[in-house]
Amino acid sequence: MENKNKQGEHKMSELFKVQGDWAKQSNALKEKYPKLTSEDVKFETGKETDLFKRIETRLEKNRNEVIDILKTNHQACS
Repeated sequence: MENKNKQGEHKMSELFKVQGDWAKQSNALKEKYPKLTSEDVKFETGKETDLFKRIETRLEKNRNEVIDILKTNHQACS
């Protein structure tokens, strides 16, 4: 069962792509979650998984929770 969850989380992260003005979105994330540092929200194209892992670790959230946070934040910044 746990293996299926990991696969589901991996698939979801493959479907999620950072879009829009990341500078604006990352600033909004740091305001909402003061634990996040500039290094935590540093984004490099093609390395979304690294971004997710840093945010997961810092906020103590799972992959799906982080993706939900990023989606909500993107909508708020649009």
